[in-house]
Amino acid sequence: MDDRPLHADGLLLRPFEEADAAAFAASVRESALGMQRWMPWSSADYSADQALQWFDACRDGWAAGSACEYGIFEQDTAAFVGGAGLNKIQHDPRFCNLGYWVRQSCRGQGVAPRVVRALAAQAFGPLGLQRVEIVVAVGNLASERVAVKSGALREGVARNRLVIDGRPADAHMFSLVP
Repeated sequence: MDDRPLHADGLLLRPFEEADAAAFAASVRESALGMQRWMPWSSADYSADQALQWFDACRDGWAAGSACEYGIFEQDTAAFVGGAGLNKIQHDPRFCNLGYWVRQSCRGQGVAPRVVRALAAQAFGPLGLQRVEIVVAVGNLASERVAVKSGALREGVARNRLVIDGRPADAHMFSLVP
């Protein structure tokens, strides 16, 4: 799969590099309080070593053709903003999941909808997919707003669709199609 950077209206999305580990870890620590309910991997003591392990998993996903995970950076300053990606890529029947998180200090600036649109273009263009799913835990209002703002169609609530911190969770199913 093509791992060239993507551009999204003032943002640069690119695969993670080892040099990003400290900024990634600092962003997770900054944002853990608000993210941990939905993303239990985030913690107030998240380390650069944990970031490097994630980057290794991301590279494995790229190599297997099952995921395209990106760091989100401000295009002008190269400041780290968050992470997003296409994952659980199924080449037959040609669909994937789209996920995102934005560091606490960058929320409310329209970052996530810009990222969703750029990733959807990647999915429907070079990857040749026909469906992108955004799965949002019931109660995660910020992610719901992003999905709606990005033009995704709310299809309903899927019971026990996610597992969060070892427990089943209902989730809103959103979709994007070309």
